[in-house]
Amino acid sequence: VQLVESGGGLVQAGGSLRLSCAASGITFSINAMGWYRQAPGKQRELVAVITSGGGSTNYADSVKGRFTISRDNAKNTMYLQMNSLKPEDTAVYYCHALGRLGGRWWGQGTQVTVSS
Repeated sequence: VQLVESGGGLVQAGGSLRLSCAASGITFSINAMGWYRQAPGKQRELVAVITSGGGSTNYADSVKGRFTISRDNAKNTMYLQMNSLKPEDTAVYYCHALGRLGGRWWGQGTQVTVSS
């Protein structure tokens, strides 16, 4: 499975961005998916997760009410809609997938920079 993120960039505080994660390869083996982020000098942290069918989601407290995770299994793509962005959201955002048989995969990351 290969994961490729896109949609990052520079945005002013209060603005919005939509990240995409396109999966390829043995995509039927993917179970839950999620977004993580890592800011300079900090550990990678979980941002949001979504189950295989998209019926259940969970968010970090810091992004609840501002970010929305979704997936389109027909397109093998996961999204993260980010609204009301804050400078503290600045980080490299990574796509992550868990396999039904225990594998796990990461994307290469996409930079999100929020200016104040």
